[in-house]
Amino acid sequence: MSSLQSSALARVQPSATIAASAKARALKAAGRDIISLGAGEPDFDTPDNVKAAAIAAIQRGETKYTDADGMPELKAAICAKFARENGLTYIPAQIHVAPGGKPVIFNALIATLNPGDEVIVPAPYWVSYPDMVLLAGGEPVAVNGLEADGFKLRPDVLEAAITPRTKWLILNSPSNPTGAAYTRTELEALAVVLRRHPHVWVLTDDMYEHLVYGDFEYTTIAQIAPDLYDRTLTVNGVSKAYAMTGWRIGYAGGPKPLIDLMRKVASQTTSNPSSISQWAAVEALNGPQDFIAERGAAFEKRRDLVVSMLNQASGIRCPNPEGAFYVYPSIEGLIGKTAPDGTVLDTDEAFASALLEAEGVAVVHGEAFGMSPYFRISYATSEAVLEDACARIQRFCASLR
Repeated sequence: MSSLQSSALARVQPSATIAASAKARALKAAGRDIISLGAGEPDFDTPDNVKAAAIAAIQRGETKYTDADGMPELKAAICAKFARENGLTYIPAQIHVAPGGKPVIFNALIATLNPGDEVIVPAPYWVSYPDMVLLAGGEPVAVNGLEADGFKLRPDVLEAAITPRTKWLILNSPSNPTGAAYTRTELEALAVVLRRHPHVWVLTDDMYEHLVYGDFEYTTIAQIAPDLYDRTLTVNGVSKAYAMTGWRIGYAGGPKPLIDLMRKVASQTTSNPSSISQWAAVEALNGPQDFIAERGAAFEKRRDLVVSMLNQASGIRCPNPEGAFYVYPSIEGLIGKTAPDGTVLDTDEAFASALLEAEGVAVVHGEAFGMSPYFRISYATSEAVLEDACARIQRFCASLR
């Protein structure tokens, strides 16, 4: 009997972050005391004005199909957001809305990639980028951003990775999984390289734009290099900044020919995102924004707590990220050690499994993000929970021999 699975899907791995969260939930359901630091999801609630706008939309009967890639009111709000916050001018015909950031990126890739086309994916990367490229028929080209460089892609490394078959460069700032964010100067240096290669398009995933700390000033590449505007897709969404992960609204601004292709994909796949979620997103983007800074200050305190406590754990080295709500600590000093139950920690996956077994702390191993030996922690939970989790990690590290 022939295999049920398509050859395209056979190239793809299931999401490691979703798998880690599912395993933690299963152990919790079985009665284990589990702290899950795997999911990239704010613990804050969706703002009340946004919830009220959704309820009002239901009561008005806004429950029908909308345009396949977003209704005019939401596209107008997105255009206003790009102008207000990023200095980017788009018209509604240049905006694409989908049920989350993932479909936005997938629609762009499936609309543009031919077999053999290459997509440069700086590592450590969000787990879904390479697999979405594979599913769309392309070839992901992982290039390492070293810890010494703040996990960021250097211009010379980008230059060396570009070939005549390169179709896209994916940039993610601030990054999932590292929290690393590119400065204006760093983006300008990458733009210099991209100018030499006009066949390379840029997909910039700005989902964590509002989560930057200290005096870091956020910029996006089309903003600082306007000459790249006509080959840049600027992706964003309401999931992280507005605590709306379950509402499933992602969006992008880009050149009209690309947006037209993405709309064509959406028209034959997901069609429109939920009409109610779209009305909620209109209120999120147009309504009060002051809570974002308040929540950002809470995330910054959590980051400082986690970085400090992890750096006190034997064998762990934890860089201090510029943004998002993740840390990506190195466990180079623990590889080869043995856990109390006799497990040899020969990989970061073995470390994550042994930590979950011994102390009930769920993290995601670094190999899933393309760089070992590291692991990712999401600190999008309360300080009390983070303190408990980090104390358990310290205890686990101290127990290794």
